[in-house]
Amino acid sequence: MEQGNEEKRKTLLPNNKAEENNTNETGNHVLRDENGTGKPRSESRENGAETVKINGVLEANRDYSPKHLINGQDQILHPHSLLPQPEAPPGLTKSSSNGEDCNRIDRSPSDGDRPSIGRFLRDSIKRISSLKESDGRDRKSCPSPVTEFHLSGLKVIVKSHGVVDFNFNGRISFFSRSGCRESTAVRSFFRERGLRFVEINVDVYAEREKELIRRSGSASVPKVFFNEKMIGGLEELNLMVDGGDFEMRVREMMRRRCPESGPAAPVYGFDDPDEEEWTDEMVGIVRVLRQRLPIQDRMVKMKMVKNCFMGREMVEVMIEQLDCGRKKAVEIGKVIARKHFIHHVSQENDFEDGNHLYRFLEHEPIIPRCFNFRGSTNDNEPKPAAVIGRKLAKIMSAILEAYGSEDCCHVDYNRIRKSEEFRRYVNLVQDLQRVDVLALSEDEKLAFFLNLYNAMIIHAVIRNGCPEGVIDRRTFYGDFNYIVGGYPYSLTVIKNGILRSNRRQPYSLIKPFNVGDKRLEVALPKVNPLIHFGLCNGTRSSPTVRFFSAEGIDAELRVAAREFFIGDAMEVDLDKRTVYFSRIIKWYCVDFVPEKDILKWILNYLDATKAGLLMHLLSDGGPINFVYQKYDWSLNSEWKIEYLGC
Repeated sequence: MEQGNEEKRKTLLPNNKAEENNTNETGNHVLRDENGTGKPRSESRENGAETVKINGVLEANRDYSPKHLINGQDQILHPHSLLPQPEAPPGLTKSSSNGEDCNRIDRSPSDGDRPSIGRFLRDSIKRISSLKESDGRDRKSCPSPVTEFHLSGLKVIVKSHGVVDFNFNGRISFFSRSGCRESTAVRSFFRERGLRFVEINVDVYAEREKELIRRSGSASVPKVFFNEKMIGGLEELNLMVDGGDFEMRVREMMRRRCPESGPAAPVYGFDDPDEEEWTDEMVGIVRVLRQRLPIQDRMVKMKMVKNCFMGREMVEVMIEQLDCGRKKAVEIGKVIARKHFIHHVSQENDFEDGNHLYRFLEHEPIIPRCFNFRGSTNDNEPKPAAVIGRKLAKIMSAILEAYGSEDCCHVDYNRIRKSEEFRRYVNLVQDLQRVDVLALSEDEKLAFFLNLYNAMIIHAVIRNGCPEGVIDRRTFYGDFNYIVGGYPYSLTVIKNGILRSNRRQPYSLIKPFNVGDKRLEVALPKVNPLIHFGLCNGTRSSPTVRFFSAEGIDAELRVAAREFFIGDAMEVDLDKRTVYFSRIIKWYCVDFVPEKDILKWILNYLDATKAGLLMHLLSDGGPINFVYQKYDWSLNSEWKIEYLGC
């Protein structure tokens, strides 16, 4: 609109300097293209025709070119009729909208003009008449049926008002749980009708579950409230719609402000006030050691080791403070090391008496750069890894349901960053610092690290933004770390070290873990190729983001693979006898079956249409071409990212 106004000013004001620079040899005015080529704008456009869609149907092609030249004369630019009209610049007012002067803009009368009384009265009458005519046209006008139209290089979607179109004074609230299908249906029900609502997910706000039971008599969800009155669940909403009184009920409830007795919106708080945090039994000794040990930099084999102490120094402090023997002090030291309060500087042993060097977890060089570390380690008794994993999956599922698209292909990272759910997630991942991941079963470990990877991707995008280029991507995936079980885990380490059983990542010569690396004990014994369809790296070509349960991990991964191949990750062209694959298959080909068998393997995860086409190619015994699609590294978000920065 500002450009349209500027063009009007250039056309109408003869003294404008811009006009002097935009005249051709004949003296006629020519609007230049923005790229500075000097060509008339009408010549620089490939096509000035736009399409208009009315009520979802493509109606016609219309010419909405921003400028036409008729007999070499400039014409005033008019904005698209379906877009908001520009206002006159300050100091200029529109004259009568009738006749040939409809596009003429006159300067408002000023003191310097000293208009006559007669002219002043005539202008006043014209303005009043114009207002009356405009008001009458506005009242007679009906809502535009246009739902979508196209400008050159731009698609504009006109969002219609919801079923209920008025100011909300009340509140629609509903209690939900993560992964609940009926809760998802209720959420979609309100979104489709343009109704604002407050969602209270009891998996995130565990303290609200008691309120749910008190208000409804059970812990089942969903439960919908209009102000303080409970409506019911999805079935009750559908009955109201079928009965024709839904809109009336909503209007009735929303005309008055929600009283304090209604369900309150979630606010800043703790995950669960009733959940007790137990202090680790060793924390008292550890605090004494932190104060009494001579922590300093030491030279070892021509290498400086920072912030360390000797094993014998720790033993002597414990003998003095605990009044125990040397053997008992060594046993206590081993327990402290197993709980990840201290580590050997080169991971050679757990704890031994002598000149071996150790350091506290918070003094490890990489730990301060981990994004679930906030200046000090979590000294509480670690919760079971399976419990933390389930809670992490529930919170992240709630975030995805609330701030992702219906198909989970797009994520609104800005809203996630500002949400209370994400703040609670950031608090939760601090519990991972000293968790015992070795206690997890194989299925629990698979679900745990799949979920952690997908959650860390969201955190990394919010914190650092979207990487651009190969070098930025290596830094993005390699330098974003969490402390898990006393050791740093980056996105690259989780994917290639843990889930891929310590295999080299594409175009790399080294494995994530060297011999003797303690994290090697955590790695899965064998690779499940379906993990590649459950890992979302935050790009448009990656699988959609999702979170898994340990109990149903195998079935959930098969579903993820089917959904991935149903999309454009695999296409069959019978005429060219060509199969188009996602580049993920090429990058991680060592994790799948050999290329000659990959088509038969993929048949298990295709829909009927693609499976039929592929079977036709396989049955005739002819050659089949493999083509790997270009990977789209752009972010899986339709919104501009406002990341926090490091």
